[in-house]
Amino acid sequence: MSAVKKRLQCVYNTAEVIPFDKNSKFIIMSDCHRGQGNTGDNFLPNRALYFAALEYYYKNGFTYIELGDGDELWENRKIQPIISAHSDIFRIMSKFYDNRRLYMLYGNHDTVKRRKRLADREFKSFYCDSGECKLFPGISMPEGLVLEEEHSKKKILLVHGHQGSLINDTAWPVARFLVRYFWKPLELIGFTAPIGAARTHHKKEAIEKKLAAYAASQQLMLIAGHTHRPAYPQPGTGLYFNDGSCVHPGSITGIEIVSNRISLIKWFVSAHEDQSLYVERNVLDGPNDISAFYINQ
Repeated sequence: MSAVKKRLQCVYNTAEVIPFDKNSKFIIMSDCHRGQGNTGDNFLPNRALYFAALEYYYKNGFTYIELGDGDELWENRKIQPIISAHSDIFRIMSKFYDNRRLYMLYGNHDTVKRRKRLADREFKSFYCDSGECKLFPGISMPEGLVLEEEHSKKKILLVHGHQGSLINDTAWPVARFLVRYFWKPLELIGFTAPIGAARTHHKKEAIEKKLAAYAASQQLMLIAGHTHRPAYPQPGTGLYFNDGSCVHPGSITGIEIVSNRISLIKWFVSAHEDQSLYVERNVLDGPNDISAFYINQ
């Protein structure tokens, strides 16, 4: 068994199982890479888009699932400056959490969130307009989750997608060191690191093939992030999905599951005929019944 399959199977075997039915609504996003609001913050250009999307999903009763790399903790040593820089974002996320509609996984860029003591300390509260406010008291940030449809018992494994990678999984402290102390200063003057979103198409394809191979071998729908490339197979042709990222130039992508139907969506800025701007939600692919993807598999 390959390292990727072994790691993913371990996550699957130990993950919390969340039941869902035709009344459930999920929005799955990842790779926000929220930073400190400076020139090295890749999330900053899309912050307004992301805020608008979260407002929509909160008002419409969705559960928000973040598949890792929500916060950029390779470039940044501390979490509190990130929360402070994006307090409006964390405020609405805290509303999801208060309503038991928030799940946050960790990825390779925020692996430190797996430490329960750190999560309890750093995500207990934050400073809002009215003073100190609750954030995510008592939250646990696991490596994976499993969604299970109540009637068909079809399962969906949710992970970040870095599992089994030497540099991003096993040796992530080394990668973090290189990014924090070598590539970050270069990024500020225009260079990009050869890992993360800037990895080559060849490397991204290699990662995706391994994730897709695991999903096919286990007959298990798999939703990941990590490569920043959205993926949505045609029904009956595959079980690997990718929600993309929140740091695409001028847009963010995600995966919705509503009434047992799955869709790939995109949020971006559009214009009316009078040139006034507005935030638009567009369905890129789907919706299709989840059960349709298991045909001929």
